[in-house]
Amino acid sequence: MRRTIFAGLVLLAVLAGGGGLAPAQTQPAGLTVFGASDLALAFKEIAPLFEKSAGAKVTLVLGSTGNLAKQIEHGAPADVFFSANVAFVDALRAQGAIIPETRTLYAQGRIVLVTSVKTGLRLQGLADLRRPEVRRIAIANPEHAPYGKAAQEALQTSGLWTAVKSKLVYGENIRHTLQFVESGAAEAGLIALSLANGPTIDSVLIDRALHAPLNQSVAVVRRSARPELGLAFIQFVNGGEGRAIMKRYGFLLAGEF
Repeated sequence: MRRTIFAGLVLLAVLAGGGGLAPAQTQPAGLTVFGASDLALAFKEIAPLFEKSAGAKVTLVLGSTGNLAKQIEHGAPADVFFSANVAFVDALRAQGAIIPETRTLYAQGRIVLVTSVKTGLRLQGLADLRRPEVRRIAIANPEHAPYGKAAQEALQTSGLWTAVKSKLVYGENIRHTLQFVESGAAEAGLIALSLANGPTIDSVLIDRALHAPLNQSVAVVRRSARPELGLAFIQFVNGGEGRAIMKRYGFLLAGEF
């Protein structure tokens, strides 16, 4: 991973020195980071630390990975893209939309079964989703949300998909899915571990063998006007301060999976 980041730094230095970029002092000190919704709590802590360290303003745009990738494909002004699934970054790389030397894995996510504490409902595992008092189960839309796809795969592998499919309600992204549970619109949900740390939520970790790995990757967007700053943010997330925060929110980190 360090070699990849170093190669990216060399490439970006060449670009900056070759006239492909305006002089650094004329660039606005700002960075737009597109990121998967599972990063919401972790990046809420990481972004201010980076802003203080780099003297740059970070704007976070969070949503479902598939929708963000589509926006980047159509010209959205992102500088960096943190995906919840490597496939979306790789698809953008095939289209020439990212700087390939900056692509790197940064984490692996986990899914959990959640209920709201206020319901008094206690579930021990996926099999409990058959219970009649569980009338609605929230998952993110599997068509564009990697955590929703993982939830679907876990239910299918467990032999529960057919039994519970009629109970499913779909969130636009993983944060929206959590809102279904918190509001009482769904009795249970399958969401990212990184968002399930509040006192109002009970959670049960799901065996990661039940679904494809949620390997998450990042890259600098090719049209970014400040690629050096984008690469610096990636390095910060993968550095000591960033890794400590990511680990606290339940992510497995690069080098651990």
